[in-house]
Amino acid sequence: MANLKEVKERINSVVSTQQITKAMKMVSASKLRRAQDKIIQMRPYSQKLTAILNNVSSASEGDEDIVFAEKREVKNVLIVPITSDKGLCGAFNSNILKAANLAIVQRFADKNVTILPLGKKAFEFFKKKDNKFIGEFYQVFSEVTFENVRRVADFVMDGFVNGDYDQIVLVYNEFKNVATQNVIVEKFLPMEKIAEEGVIKGADVDYILEPSREFIIEDLVPTSLKIQFYKAILESNASEHGARMTAMDKATENAGDLLKDLRLMYNRTRQAAITNEILEIVSGANALGGK
Repeated sequence: MANLKEVKERINSVVSTQQITKAMKMVSASKLRRAQDKIIQMRPYSQKLTAILNNVSSASEGDEDIVFAEKREVKNVLIVPITSDKGLCGAFNSNILKAANLAIVQRFADKNVTILPLGKKAFEFFKKKDNKFIGEFYQVFSEVTFENVRRVADFVMDGFVNGDYDQIVLVYNEFKNVATQNVIVEKFLPMEKIAEEGVIKGADVDYILEPSREFIIEDLVPTSLKIQFYKAILESNASEHGARMTAMDKATENAGDLLKDLRLMYNRTRQAAITNEILEIVSGANALGGK
């Protein structure tokens, strides 16, 4: 059985760890509120922008003239895994890395794959791999703003337009709630057909397009794509704080359970030591009395 000093040291260590995990949970809860507000505000805007683009597109023959919707034989693929900069958030990062790896091995096994990691964890993981690697944008989470994210989106979109990549795939966590994050493997480019089924046809709708449909499409499509890219970053950011909050809450509970066991062990060890001392005193007294 461990001595009292060892058990006491373990108790103090667990108490310190519990204080840290509790503080991290509170910090994550605060950051989650701000991140959640951002993504909740962004979703309606993104959906409305897509709806406007759909309506404008429905007034024409289709989206064949949109450069970002160009379909071509897939030879070169850019995969953008989005992770966090820090750990201690459960399976948040490992799920993304597994999904990205699975896409490389199964979906794009015979393609030329390039990795553009966003987040330090993805950067550290994929820089050790054999795939082509672009590591200049991984610190995007140092400041999650539209201007900062737009630089990455511009680079990705220019790569598609210039023919460097035939398909671009985003891998990120979609925020559902504090305890649930869904891994999304989403084709970012080329765009799917803009006018979805059920959208009212142009012949049935009287649109006034100024200065022209071509100008509006040319302006709306890149903006919509950048908003979609920014939304994926916000989803991942909110998911990270939710996952970390959940992980730290569970760690705090586990530390509490461990403390109960250690304190029980401490009391038993202390009681055993007291009992031994009493037995020694009694044995000594009997020995003296026998003389």
